[in-house]
Amino acid sequence: MRLLRLSFAVCAAALVVAGCPKPSAPTEDAGVTAPEPDAGTDAGLGPASFTLQYALADAGMESIPLVGEEEGRPLIDPTSTLEVRSSLALRNYRIRLFDEVDRAMVSDDAAEESPNGLLYRISLPTPLKTGHKYTLVIDAQTGTSMTDSQGREVADVRIPFQVSGEKEKPPPPTKKQKRRQR
Repeated sequence: MRLLRLSFAVCAAALVVAGCPKPSAPTEDAGVTAPEPDAGTDAGLGPASFTLQYALADAGMESIPLVGEEEGRPLIDPTSTLEVRSSLALRNYRIRLFDEVDRAMVSDDAAEESPNGLLYRISLPTPLKTGHKYTLVIDAQTGTSMTDSQGREVADVRIPFQVSGEKEKPPPPTKKQKRRQR
């Protein structure tokens, strides 16, 4: 055991002394040129950007402005279909819709990924409730960050909005008859 410890210490010391070789400084005429970004690829584009749309009653789509919580929530019409689009493909992402008490909404989701970006559809079993606030969150599935197709980290996105109309009041609780104990 003593020999094992001694050999480990000698190896560690050798690595520290040897270190890593210094990188060579590039010369002006190295004969290597950087490839130009191809106009057909997304190499020249900036980080991924997002749009959020919802389905209107007349089968059209309407965009929801991307604003922060402090700027107020945009109003939308009641809908049961939302679409998120990104300008670049994403890796390690998840998209969730939360109600005003931060509960994840039940939905049937479908994602279509392509080199040109992501199309993520959220289909809700019932339309969003009038007057209620919701937040769409795009964040990392695992770990601390998601990345785009270029390997760049993409910051988490929170898109708050509110459904137009008066807030629906919950139905009153039904009265239960108390049984007398005999």
